[in-house]
Amino acid sequence: MFINKIITELKLELLKDLPSNKAHQRMMPKNRILVSYDDITTEIPKLSSVLILLYPKNNQLFTVFIKRQEYEGVHSGQIAFPGGKYEEKDINLINTALREGNEEIGIDVSAIEILGKLSELFIPRSNFMVLPVIGYTPVPQLFTINHKEVNKVIEVSLEELLSPNNISENEFIVIGNKKIIAPCYVFGNHKVWGATAMIVSELIEVLKASDKSVI
Repeated sequence: MFINKIITELKLELLKDLPSNKAHQRMMPKNRILVSYDDITTEIPKLSSVLILLYPKNNQLFTVFIKRQEYEGVHSGQIAFPGGKYEEKDINLINTALREGNEEIGIDVSAIEILGKLSELFIPRSNFMVLPVIGYTPVPQLFTINHKEVNKVIEVSLEELLSPNNISENEFIVIGNKKIIAPCYVFGNHKVWGATAMIVSELIEVLKASDKSVI
């Protein structure tokens, strides 16, 4: 009953105006500039989406992140939500998020209810425009990792996600062996920063606004 109330209130909140840039800026790396689709004047961005999956575990709601495998690329080894690039076979970006969630960590998409979407976010370093899709399944999850793409899954309860004690600032090494200072969320031994942290920031704002009495 408690979980159902959270899901119902969240679904309604996602129909309202989203905090968007205000939330994104809170976790934005230093010296980064927010860019909207209309501001992009170079090459057309690649469309992509990520799946923010909510599911029950131990009488709580959880979400899942993935730690990407190391590879020669901008997002090597980073922590993110399951997701990836839009493909021609996808009906839309919601379908992209579901397909990637299934391919990367074996999420059973048949029982997922789409609650809504967060604000799109442009990632300059990889030229991706990312749409975060929020889904809920009442089915507890047993993840099957595709080790070609994913190193591990990281499950985080909403209670932990919402804790202000998890916000920190750390030094990160990016492509070209450059060091940057960025705000991040710390879940156990894992640091979530960059675009994913900016998405999490908006998710937290929406969760808090949905119903303070149940969060």
